[in-house]
Amino acid sequence: MSRLPAAKRKEQLLDCAAELFARHGYARATTSELAKAAGVTEPIIYRHFKSKRELFIALIERSGRETLRQWEQDLKDAEDPAERLRRLIGDNPMVSERGRAAYRVFLQAITEVDDPEIHEALVHHIRSLHDFIAEELVRAQEKGRVTPRFTATILGWLLIYLGLGYGVAAAMQVQGHGRDQTGLHVQDVIARILVGRGGGADKEPQA
Repeated sequence: MSRLPAAKRKEQLLDCAAELFARHGYARATTSELAKAAGVTEPIIYRHFKSKRELFIALIERSGRETLRQWEQDLKDAEDPAERLRRLIGDNPMVSERGRAAYRVFLQAITEVDDPEIHEALVHHIRSLHDFIAEELVRAQEKGRVTPRFTATILGWLLIYLGLGYGVAAAMQVQGHGRDQTGLHVQDVIARILVGRGGGADKEPQA
């Protein structure tokens, strides 16, 4: 067993936990299995996390931070509000290579919402993503690129709902989902409804 700095060990445990929970679910996965996958002893896990629940919550919180950090990175060279929204619409963390396992864990957490601490983490996660999207929508509305007929708050929730639905279909491996017989993708339709065709090249939707 190699010795790692505390911060790196914690990240390694979270990475292993994401894969383990994605395969077996939160309820069935054990700290014994996690220790084996990470190549450590169980006491090492409890040195970083007081319980499996605390580890699970840390994973939810990390997924939210990483999603916001990725969005900021993807938008940093885009000034036009319409182009920024197009990139957001095409950047669903539930189907990205980095976020797929973590968000499968996130979906499984629906069965744990009766746990107040897990519920709080889930709510904070969703609201932080919504707040980020709503801020982008406000900017686009102020520049006249998105209709002010509906508030940025409600449009933000609309995009959250659509993103979750798309992510669930992808996690369920529904073949051909999101496209029609002409090849038109639902993400492109959403972008056109919100901001039209102009303002930059559309990002290729993720399958």
